[in-house]
Amino acid sequence: MPDDYIEKRRAALKEIDDAKFGWHHIRACLVAGTGFFMDAYDLFAINFASAMIGYVYFDGKTPANIDLGLKVSGSVGNLGGQLVFGWLADKLGRKRMYGIELIIIITATVASALCGESYAITVPGTIMFWRVIMGVGIGGDYPLSSIITSEFATKKRRGAMMAGVFAMQGFGILTSALVALVVLAAFKNSIVDHVVAVDYCWRIVLGVGAVPGLCALYFRLTIPETPRYTMEVQYNLKKATADISSYLRKNKVIKLQKNNNHDTDDQVDQDDQIDIEEDTSIPSTAGQEIPKASWSDFFNYFGQWQNGKVLLGTSMSWFALDIAFYGIGLNNAIILRAIGFADTKDANLNLRAFNSLKNMALGNVIITIMGTVPGYWVTVLFIDKWGRKPIQLMGFAILTVLFIIMGVAFTPLKTHSIPSFIVLFVLLQFFQNFGPNTTTFIVPGEVFPTRYRSTGHGISAASGKLGAIVAQVGFSKLKDIGGLDAFVGNLLIIFSGWMFIGLLFTILIPETKGLSLEELANEEHYYDQKIKKDSKV
Repeated sequence: MPDDYIEKRRAALKEIDDAKFGWHHIRACLVAGTGFFMDAYDLFAINFASAMIGYVYFDGKTPANIDLGLKVSGSVGNLGGQLVFGWLADKLGRKRMYGIELIIIITATVASALCGESYAITVPGTIMFWRVIMGVGIGGDYPLSSIITSEFATKKRRGAMMAGVFAMQGFGILTSALVALVVLAAFKNSIVDHVVAVDYCWRIVLGVGAVPGLCALYFRLTIPETPRYTMEVQYNLKKATADISSYLRKNKVIKLQKNNNHDTDDQVDQDDQIDIEEDTSIPSTAGQEIPKASWSDFFNYFGQWQNGKVLLGTSMSWFALDIAFYGIGLNNAIILRAIGFADTKDANLNLRAFNSLKNMALGNVIITIMGTVPGYWVTVLFIDKWGRKPIQLMGFAILTVLFIIMGVAFTPLKTHSIPSFIVLFVLLQFFQNFGPNTTTFIVPGEVFPTRYRSTGHGISAASGKLGAIVAQVGFSKLKDIGGLDAFVGNLLIIFSGWMFIGLLFTILIPETKGLSLEELANEEHYYDQKIKKDSKV
């Protein structure tokens, strides 16, 4: 009966939203976070691999078109993966897709590290091919990890859980620099003897990226379907309710086992699964059928300005952010070289190559430890207190100012005060992550209805990757106007303009702090009509 359906649905959602924070929440964050650690490692390790490849195959400097291809290929794959996996997760379910993207990443990562030279195809060309495929898998990880975390999260800590998952990116970026530094140190003598020994280094740096995925693969393949998807898309309220009860009751059993050493998870599972009946009919309330995913319904939902403006806001703010984030993130080595940080004066050409690569990795370690990683975790601390929108607005505003300062003063800073430039660059990294880089990931995982939550997140994330591609192509083509790296300062000023644009589009998104996913979907009227009618009587 409709009234019975409404009440059971409310009770089930309340169980999820108000659940006590426990091990199952931590486990969900760890499983999703390990994937993001791997994603960031694989995407940003190319920074070092591209420079190393230059010493092995191109007499010390990777050609601009090769460097661009190596760095942009992952983003091209990302864009396609975010759109396709975002749609498939809504069409086929979160559980069926989770883990598949990790298998793609692992396979492509190992393959890219084993590329060999041949008559028909070059090493960089083969790496680009595999990085496009790897990017598809990484792209799929964005909507899947975001919505699985949000749909399992409590209302009170949803922001911190999603930010904690995304914050693993910082550790992935840091680890890629640390691995590069360690590998270079291990091969120092060989490199000094003959620079082609760097060939070992870039292969190890890329190949290590597959290790985290192997650790998380089993848990991803065995993660349960989210109760919200079971309830809202498959319309199986009985199974969703039983899954929630089983999910939450397992925590109580674990506690009992520690104290009394009786009851088992298996017993609870059997008890909870008794008499679960399939109910896949679409319920209706007050004469209205609850909407089902379809292209016509999709355009009808987002065709309403109150919903369409949210998708526009999440997509354009992510697009603007990624122009700067990937514009500098995948070109840290070039920026460090432009200010003279990576330069060395060694007479021995092989030793000069080693020290240049080492300084590049060391500079990235310093920047990441001081700015990138703290920025992510300060967001985790404040996201559910301040809210998503204030943090995103603050971040875009500060980034606009910082980019202007660094761009206008680029030449004086690199000539007279490299430490001052590094300080400003660290602040830039901090407020990207204690700001829009984190919130643009969180908000699209909250604001859309369950049947389009993954699709909406995928569209938003793909918009970001389009921005990353634009930034990479633009950076590569413009940075040498007037001489080697001479236009970098002007590019920083251009990035400031995009930060201001991101701030303007942030106005379109709602604040999601403290609200349930159903309240944010703007569709509560499908379930509230009976209650509203009764309240008027």
